[in-house]
Amino acid sequence: MSDIDTERLAADVLAACRARGLMTVTAESCTGGLVSAALTAIAGSSDVVDRGFITYTNEAKREMLGVPAQTLEAHGAVSQETAAAMAAGALARSRAQVAVSVTGIAGPGGATPGKPVGLVHFAAQRGERVILREERFGAIGREAVRKASVRVALGLLLDLATESAQAAGDAPDRP
Repeated sequence: MSDIDTERLAADVLAACRARGLMTVTAESCTGGLVSAALTAIAGSSDVVDRGFITYTNEAKREMLGVPAQTLEAHGAVSQETAAAMAAGALARSRAQVAVSVTGIAGPGGATPGKPVGLVHFAAQRGERVILREERFGAIGREAVRKASVRVALGLLLDLATESAQAAGDAPDRP
């Protein structure tokens, strides 16, 4: 996917959220705010984007999003458990109804046994509906991992934004 495709995906997220009266929040680690940047690069996004949290360190994840220390200790920062806690924390600390979180190892360093460079965990949440996703992009380069992660995160936001409120288990969509 090209940057043009990412822009189109971001525009689709904004349009879907706007049509349903939804606001978004992001909780980002390895992408360092690139998901929020993709959304806010589009004029008029302020009616959909509530805020973004860049929580690069474990301390930031705990302090800003309320990720439990025991989750980080037991599973590590790069895990589905941490991604889920990041998304839930972002929703709890914002006015948004749809959240996405990203935590991973963009490289070139940072790999540990069982957690290679290119491993990224995502969580997206709307109401009671939570989507967890793991991607193993491989050692394709730091920039490529980050760009691919942005596209996955935007895709998850779009999936949740286009679901009916009933499927998401939240308040009815605005007419």
